[in-house]
Amino acid sequence: MKIAIVPGDGIGREVIPAALTVLDAFGLDIEKVPLDIGYGKWERTGSAITDEDIETIKECDCVLFGAITTPPDPDYKSVLVRLRKELDLYANIRPFVPLKTVKLPCAGKFDFVIVRENTEGMYSGIEELHEDAAYTTRVITRKGSERIAMRACLLAKERKQSITIVHKANVLKSDSFFRDIAIGVAKKNGISYTEMLVDAMAYDLVLRPQKYDVIVTTNLFGDILSDEAAAIAGGLGLCPSANIGDRYALFEPIHGSAPDIAGKGIANPIAAILSVRMMLEWAGKNKEAESISRAVDDVLAQGIVTPDLGGSYSTSDVSNAIAESVSKFIGKQ
Repeated sequence: MKIAIVPGDGIGREVIPAALTVLDAFGLDIEKVPLDIGYGKWERTGSAITDEDIETIKECDCVLFGAITTPPDPDYKSVLVRLRKELDLYANIRPFVPLKTVKLPCAGKFDFVIVRENTEGMYSGIEELHEDAAYTTRVITRKGSERIAMRACLLAKERKQSITIVHKANVLKSDSFFRDIAIGVAKKNGISYTEMLVDAMAYDLVLRPQKYDVIVTTNLFGDILSDEAAAIAGGLGLCPSANIGDRYALFEPIHGSAPDIAGKGIANPIAAILSVRMMLEWAGKNKEAESISRAVDDVLAQGIVTPDLGGSYSTSDVSNAIAESVSKFIGKQ
């Protein structure tokens, strides 16, 4: 397997090396291709990502991605938006399951996944900036809606045979279009469905997360809801994600570059390590993926955690402990 390694900016440069420590514990036949992409590169060269970077990534099977700083500069183009479009990574998959021993802000067990359309919606990149007004075009297509609904249905078939379609169809005609297409795909696949308006969903997800299994929605709504979901799952430092297309895939923690703690060695690497778990599962390395889950639970139970979880351990302390635990669990399988 050939993996493009993109640490990016800020704590991405700390959590990705930490995650690679865990990946290396398996001794798999993996070629790593390091790439310098992000805001730091833009400051030095005027370009955050080049055509050559894109071509190098396309020669790889997948990408392990850290975090990117996106400045409020109209000349700066989002790296992630470009990657999602160039690689056609149309499905953003974000699972939320409480980790053992992590103190949660809500009671009860839950296990749900947010399936977010990843290439259009409010992040279509069609914008105009004028002196007295700014315009962003929200694009919802039949193709985009059908394939994200299909991805949600495929996940539902492996889980509880049901999806929740989140929209704002009572106000937005584009959401009526998305909702109707998603319902049609669910019916065609024999998957039961419910609907939720996005504002009601934001409220109910906090109160009753255990109600939900597979949630499918548009780009911006999925972005916001998944950050909210991270809060009830224990924090952004614990939550991984996958960006999936028909040919390529990109795996990343859902947190940002966190410049306020960058360079201090205290960033939580677990989200990046669990993103490696998702990458291994995508690659069919299920035994190794399961070992990471068990190792993370093992290390958390030992109290080896970074300051965001109330501990005093460093990023490398946590990743080294998980790598050691992985070696123990993989030997038992």
